[in-house]
Amino acid sequence: LVDFDAVYGHRRDPKGYGKAIKEFDNQLEELMKYLNHDDLLMITSDHGNDPTYKGTDHTREQVPLLIYSKELIKPHHLEQMDSFAVIGATIADNFGVPLPLVGCSILNKII
Repeated sequence: LVDFDAVYGHRRDPKGYGKAIKEFDNQLEELMKYLNHDDLLMITSDHGNDPTYKGTDHTREQVPLLIYSKELIKPHHLEQMDSFAVIGATIADNFGVPLPLVGCSILNKII
């Protein structure tokens, strides 16, 4: 996934970025076939990098958090989160281990 940032984002190549999204989407469809019913897939990014913006620096838009499980019956949009810490807290909650000191689990909002 680093190409979204290094190859297409910093180099401001929206066509290449779009092509990479399509390729990733096809690979994601293949990955989903191999997930078990008790698997929880979480995909995010560490920052934005709009390929249509001027310059070569990172941009500041919100980053996605895509969550998938075969057990999710009613997919829905979650509210904006304040921190990446919700991801770690949700993973800890999912595995029944002590929650980190920072972040709140959103597991109850997705299952």
